Amino acid sequence: MLAVVEAASLRRDEDLLTDMVATVVKIAKESADRGDVKIVNTALRELRQSYLTFAPFRGRRKASIFGSARIAPNSASYLAAEEMGAALAAAGWMVITGGGPGIMTAGVEGAGRDNAFGITIRLPFEPPAAQTIVERDHLVRFRYFFTRKLTFMKESSAYVVFPGGFGTLDETFELLTLMQTGKEPPSPVLLFEPEGETYWATWLEFVIRELVPAGLVAPADLSLVTVTSSVEDSVAEIVAFYENYHSMRWVDDQLVLRLERPLSEARLAELRVEFADIIDHGTLEPIPPFPVEIEDEDEVDRPRLALRFDNRQFARLTQLVRALSR
Repeated sequence: MLAVVEAASLRRDEDLLTDMVATVVKIAKESADRGDVKIVNTALRELRQSYLTFAPFRGRRKASIFGSARIAPNSASYLAAEEMGAALAAAGWMVITGGGPGIMTAGVEGAGRDNAFGITIRLPFEPPAAQTIVERDHLVRFRYFFTRKLTFMKESSAYVVFPGGFGTLDETFELLTLMQTGKEPPSPVLLFEPEGETYWATWLEFVIRELVPAGLVAPADLSLVTVTSSVEDSVAEIVAFYENYHSMRWVDDQLVLRLERPLSEARLAELRVEFADIIDHGTLEPIPPFPVEIEDEDEVDRPRLALRFDNRQFARLTQLVRALSR
């Protein structure tokens, strides 16, 4: 397997690439079903295309806008999504939508074609609107929902969710599940309903009334979302989330939080007390880059904090990230 990688003159991530080639060979040897092989092949091709599409824009943060394809133009939700896209673009963000009609088109129209991506799914009952609403090099077409969802989560730093049907709720619940379990890093999630409507307020009431008392959702998990009817407040919350927090990375058993600027000793002391409950042992400490971060050239010039996170209270971790900018 290594010989194949070396023959292609691939030196970076040689260990991972060798393992990938070995996995492909094992699938070929062990799978008796051509359909299984086709799924793997298509998934890899889709992910490769998504990586190529987003690679030139790694330096700009992006917000995903979810919502129904069936929302009519000029409806309150449509107009708000258009306003949201424009406000995000004005704040320097790019927008990702599903590339279809309704809320998706509204978000792109607001942000502008140069500031928007369409990641579409092939459906027999919806027109391929994305090829007309985004630039060709900002478009990725998917066959599978799982690769499309992975792209949404991988490329987004914030989420704005408008009212929608099963698909919108599916995306919302999966997003919250991933954040609740630590499979997706902390990010702002805004559940937007136009003034006077109760779509998300009713949803949140159900969660509070039925799920929290039964112990199915922790009270802290409610902090993963914000129900809002204000475009201005939504964008302000998104921007504030990243005012000082940049990113995170695990290094062995330590969680590293990379920052835009160092915290004062007084603020650090406050955070140590406020979030002691999520630290397994030790405390929240400023540190230099770990050797592996230096080797990977991974944000080495940024100040950073490290903690031994308990790996359970991910909603509280999101609260800590928000607190870094206060």
